Amino acid sequence: MDMEVTAWMSLYHSMHAQQDKRPFSMATLRRIAGFARPHRRRLTTYLVLSVVMAVLAVATPVLAGRVVDGIVNGADSDLVIGLAVLIAVVALAEAGLGLFTRFMSASIGEGLILDLRTAVFDHVQKMPVAFFTRTRTGALVSRLNNDVIGAQRAFSDTLSGMVGNLVTLLLTLVVMIGISWRITLLALVLLPVFVLPARRMGNRLARLEREAANHNATMSTQMTERFSAPGATLIKLFGRPADESAEFAQRARRVRDIGVRTAMVQSVFVTALTLVSALALALVYGLGGFYALRGELEPGAVVALALLLTRLYAPLTALASARVEVMSALVSFERVFEVLDLKPLITEKPDAEKVPDGPVSVELDAVRFAYPSADKVSLASLEEVANLDTRGGVDVLHEVSFKVEPGQLVALVGSSGAGKSTIAQLVPRLYDVDSGVVRLAGQDVRDLSADSIRDTLGLVTQDGHLFHDTIRSNLLLARPEATEEEIWDALRRARLADLIEGLPDGLDTVVGERGYRLSGGERQRLTIARLLLARPRVVILDEATAHLDSTSEAAVQAALGEVLADRTALVIAHRLSTVRAADQILVIEDGSILERGTHDELLAAGGRYEELYRTQFDQGDRAEADRGELVPG
Repeated sequence: MDMEVTAWMSLYHSMHAQQDKRPFSMATLRRIAGFARPHRRRLTTYLVLSVVMAVLAVATPVLAGRVVDGIVNGADSDLVIGLAVLIAVVALAEAGLGLFTRFMSASIGEGLILDLRTAVFDHVQKMPVAFFTRTRTGALVSRLNNDVIGAQRAFSDTLSGMVGNLVTLLLTLVVMIGISWRITLLALVLLPVFVLPARRMGNRLARLEREAANHNATMSTQMTERFSAPGATLIKLFGRPADESAEFAQRARRVRDIGVRTAMVQSVFVTALTLVSALALALVYGLGGFYALRGELEPGAVVALALLLTRLYAPLTALASARVEVMSALVSFERVFEVLDLKPLITEKPDAEKVPDGPVSVELDAVRFAYPSADKVSLASLEEVANLDTRGGVDVLHEVSFKVEPGQLVALVGSSGAGKSTIAQLVPRLYDVDSGVVRLAGQDVRDLSADSIRDTLGLVTQDGHLFHDTIRSNLLLARPEATEEEIWDALRRARLADLIEGLPDGLDTVVGERGYRLSGGERQRLTIARLLLARPRVVILDEATAHLDSTSEAAVQAALGEVLADRTALVIAHRLSTVRAADQILVIEDGSILERGTHDELLAAGGRYEELYRTQFDQGDRAEADRGELVPG
């Protein structure tokens, strides 16, 4: 390997290895072995080939020395040609094995990335909603990218590199000492001049790189927040574009300055180490030539020593930083395992049952619930805080009991924060109750399979979420096997078919991030169409018409009438006029059911419901109240 390339590789490994002083964890090593087990045959083959590569690397300089000796000593031309052919064969074998080992390395490394990413992705999908409300998405994505790749290097680079470099180093030293132990020892004297600067410069460059990475991360966060549709709107309305630009430019200039300093430090370092290697070669040629002229050393041996010297520094410098690289890989593994060790609060029983066929009732029986504290659902490193918030465990629901019979519509009303949306999240088992029971068709939801609950129940929130994908893909999320005719039927029933037909790309129109290319009413009707396509037997509407203008709300209410027809429904409503026709209205306050009855019964009782209803009228909302109702039809 060229000495300049060796210098660059030494510098690179020193820069990118995380300086972590934690001891080896046997538990971590055992878990790593578990992930490596499916790849053990390829790993063994890879390590054996690495040893063969090391032998071939040492063989070439020795054969080159023999060629020189043959020429100097006037050997038969057949011998010289034969040696030259053998060198060519070794080079071809080395090249072929190099390509194959690179394939093996990539195969093992990418296979490990696949296993780790799949394991983390599948595990994260099992986490409760509280996990996602606390975790920074970027930090979680980093675990799936940077840390998984860092862990992969332990197999594709570090492990094989240590074995191959160790074999190369030992063979090279044995051969060099066999040729001339005095020249070998003198050449090794220059080793500290080669290795130590690499470690020191590597640490310095690593600090610069981390600083640049922090600035880049901050700029990335700034761009992500400001370039989203809501963020861009907020800046245009309340922000100071000049200040935003100045802050961004300042960080960008700092990254530029760091880049210039990094380039200069790298160049100085590589130039210095290339000079050291040249001095080492000069030593070998000078002292070796001296011994050769005195007849104490063959000329070919001098050439062999010089070539072997170039093969010596690379494994030495690599092994010098091997511990740091191994620790760096272990840190990455531990960060991945940290996520995998976070236990989901919601687990499915091995013998989970399906929701019985036919109409479905919804029942809450003496339900008590408190949102879990952060230490149960999150990690400080994912929230990017020093310590997790330990607050939690305060009941938000107190002995809540009610039943929605099959085909009935029950409405939940009350003040903000009273616990209505919490009830809506307990029914589809986004959370588990602390005590009491939530039942679907008389069955405890904890005894039912997640797939069965998902097929039975549909939820529409006030902010219907859409992925940055086509209208078709967003709809098929509910039922991938749906036909084109079924899709258009759902759109017609959601009062959205005419709009979609008028779009240039129709169903293949991309809706944009969170569906922001559509209006609020259009987004909501699209989520309703998705619900219609899913054909759930139970529907939960969590303020599905909130924040909409009069025209949009009327269209959404008409679409909701299609959803509620012949289905069991639990509706959370802000505008009380929309639930006047409900079979039963429950007034929720401070996590308890304060009142229950029909619209007329509750108005006649003159309690909290009557107060809420009168307040809406007093605020000039009479016209809004008379606009329409959520009536199945």
